[in-house]
Amino acid sequence: MNEITSFNPSQDETAQATALPHSVEAEQQLLGAILTNNDVYDRIASIIGPQHFYDPVHARIYEIAAARIAKNALASPVTLKAFMEDDEGLKELGGPAYLARLAGTAISAFAVRDYAQMIYDLAIRRELIALGRDISDKAARVEISSEPKEQIVEAEQRLYKLSEQGQSETGFQSFLRAVTDAVNVANAAYQREGGLAGISTGLVDMDKKLGGLHRSDLLILAGRPSMGKTSLATNIAFNIAKAYKRGRLPDGAEGAVDGGVVGFYSLEMSAEQLAARILSEASEVPSEQIRRGDMTEAEFRRFVDAAKALEACPLYIDDTPALPISQLAARARRLKRTHGLDCLIVDYLQLVRPASAKDSRVNEVSEITQGLKAIAKELDIPVVALSQLSRQVESRDDKRPQLSDLRESGSIEQDADVVMFVFREEYYAEREKPSDDRLDEMAAWQERMERLHGKAEVIIGKQRHGPIGTVELSFEGRFTRFGNLVKPWQQDRDESF
Repeated sequence: MNEITSFNPSQDETAQATALPHSVEAEQQLLGAILTNNDVYDRIASIIGPQHFYDPVHARIYEIAAARIAKNALASPVTLKAFMEDDEGLKELGGPAYLARLAGTAISAFAVRDYAQMIYDLAIRRELIALGRDISDKAARVEISSEPKEQIVEAEQRLYKLSEQGQSETGFQSFLRAVTDAVNVANAAYQREGGLAGISTGLVDMDKKLGGLHRSDLLILAGRPSMGKTSLATNIAFNIAKAYKRGRLPDGAEGAVDGGVVGFYSLEMSAEQLAARILSEASEVPSEQIRRGDMTEAEFRRFVDAAKALEACPLYIDDTPALPISQLAARARRLKRTHGLDCLIVDYLQLVRPASAKDSRVNEVSEITQGLKAIAKELDIPVVALSQLSRQVESRDDKRPQLSDLRESGSIEQDADVVMFVFREEYYAEREKPSDDRLDEMAAWQERMERLHGKAEVIIGKQRHGPIGTVELSFEGRFTRFGNLVKPWQQDRDESF
């Protein structure tokens, strides 16, 4: 029997090809323990599968034994003999007598998990070597169809997938464990100021309705052009990043105890334009004045001070246009690995490219929304994706959007946990201004404009974890800033002090 061997670069090429990390003894001991006591299988089934065995004969023995145990049938040298009598590989090892020898030399079952973990670790090492060779071979072949950038993304995806294997238990979990997790989330919400289960958006009324931004959720923020989708998204991103505090979480790990690290995919605007918007909000200097450089000395000083204060904000912007969904996911994983990631914002969904061309736009959008939901679950973060609405909103008397107005709505509606619409009635009222000679109409229009001025609505059209309804916000167009709206009774109370 061979001893544990490892990959040695100093050997010649032929030896390198064969001497991959493996341990025949560990595989023999594990199979012997299973054939002696079938109950052992349940303890190691979540760790390894047939693909992790180095010896193909051992892989077939494990596969047949696992299939029989799954059917509540006995897996022993006698029962497996019937299935493997004609196996050429087994004949080379001594035929069915090899099965009896495996069971006979097996030690007690107490060490099976250690052996299983060892077999798994060696299999991962072999995969790493194969992956390294594959990367090397592909890079050596200079082909027009295989760009180096694409090779890097593909290699990164495969490495990340390899690193995630075995990290989380898949399949069923007991109700006790699920209940414990639910209680822990509720306890964290109870302990946190404001009683939120998720990350605070910085907008009080929206937080009350949503309970914050929940991990692994896909939130769609939709609206017609000029409604303020990007402004609201940048406001939320800025509020989360500004509130970021790192500390020890209830489970003992290090992470964000307040706020979070934000990743912002700006597929429409450049990073510099987005930064200017955030600085406009923070410094209270109108964004058009920033663009023109038309600022007083006091305003410019305020602008520079705001920029210095925001330097340390953990807000990362990627303004690469027309990103494929696969690359978007790869970059998000990389950001989480290097700087951490607590919230991801995509502006906007229709500008993301599918991984491959589809026969219809509906199928393309479906792949993108499913990809975004997969990112939210895989990285355990909320993903906020902005979306355009179809023009049919404009043809209605009531311009308030609804779920059916979403472009390619089927998949967006289905995959999203929360669907919100930004609506500013003031925008439409401005365009209905009557002519100056119609005095009665003009008076009614002015009264309506005063009532609507500086107000916005976020309509929650779908929410898996809570109620639907409308959240009223204030909107200052000059600074592209959404804020908490002071209600009349709150105003009266403030004036009384």
